[in-house]
Amino acid sequence: MQIAHKIMVATLTVGGTVLALTAQAEKHTIPEHMVYVGHGPSVMGIDKEAPRASGKKLTAYDKRMMTPWSAEAFNDEGPAHTVFLDSYLIDKYEVSNKDYGEFVKATGHPAPAYWDDPRLNYQRQPVVGVNWNDAKAYCEYRGKRLPTEAEWEKAARGPDGNLYPWGNDFDPTRVNYGKNHDATMPVDSHPEGASYYGAYNMAGNVFEWVSDWYDPNYYGRLETMVNPTGPDKAVWIGGTGTYVDRLTVGEKRVIRGGSWIAPESTTRSTHRFWNHPLNNSYGVGLGFRCAKTAPPDIDQRIKEIAFLAYIEMGRERFTDAQQALAQGLALDPKNRELLELRRLIEQSMKRP
Repeated sequence: MQIAHKIMVATLTVGGTVLALTAQAEKHTIPEHMVYVGHGPSVMGIDKEAPRASGKKLTAYDKRMMTPWSAEAFNDEGPAHTVFLDSYLIDKYEVSNKDYGEFVKATGHPAPAYWDDPRLNYQRQPVVGVNWNDAKAYCEYRGKRLPTEAEWEKAARGPDGNLYPWGNDFDPTRVNYGKNHDATMPVDSHPEGASYYGAYNMAGNVFEWVSDWYDPNYYGRLETMVNPTGPDKAVWIGGTGTYVDRLTVGEKRVIRGGSWIAPESTTRSTHRFWNHPLNNSYGVGLGFRCAKTAPPDIDQRIKEIAFLAYIEMGRERFTDAQQALAQGLALDPKNRELLELRRLIEQSMKRP
């Protein structure tokens, strides 16, 4: 009924200015090796229950995980909430050694840790051993920025809020984790594990820096649901006792996605972890990808194309409607309104 109404309105507006705008619109393309994530709501976080007491004698690890900080960290993925994000672009792949090497050569920026490690320095492997400042500098050099935590999670979970990039059930064949491989895999590996929007390796391979400061309680006191960028100030995180590191305590940035040596639990798209922004050596599996705000004229172009398709459907000029939709889907191949229109057009063309 809603689509039928849109077709009627579009047909009545056929002589208006919208068509003129469509005819004059500049041709737009999505940058190479980036994917488009359209504006709108998305689910962030998950509601979790603490495990029930088993009655067994507690180990040292169990006791440590019952400390106040560990309890906060366990619940840092909740509560689940809805955020509203403007359209943006995010890298299809993690930044590779090849791309990072070009940046180092052009700018004189220091090489990352593990640059000479033969397990990790193939051209198509993701760069590892970069701290938050390194990642930020690279993205700015490319005319981009680090994604916010909310942008990263939406690109990983898709419009349905999947627990993993590919769906809600864990599948070990789609992800590089838990030392199932001897090192990182190429950035274009595991296409079967890509997210709804087409981003690769958002689970496993390498942890990825995002722009936000880390606060385990941040989700419970969000001040805005629109384009959240994380806490204004960092919180001081104490040592967990899980490993000895001079950077274990202090202010942290968020890292996401798990890595080739991290356990299965870190590959869930809601999983949050942290690292000191100056630390470049977390588990030889710390990389990143970049993002950028989508130009507003891309959104406008997609809206105009959808409107034109409604008009052509109202005229029963289905071939012309298909051609219009092809332009829109070239910009946003996962746009649900355009995909539904395409399905309706194809049904209409099959009618006698």
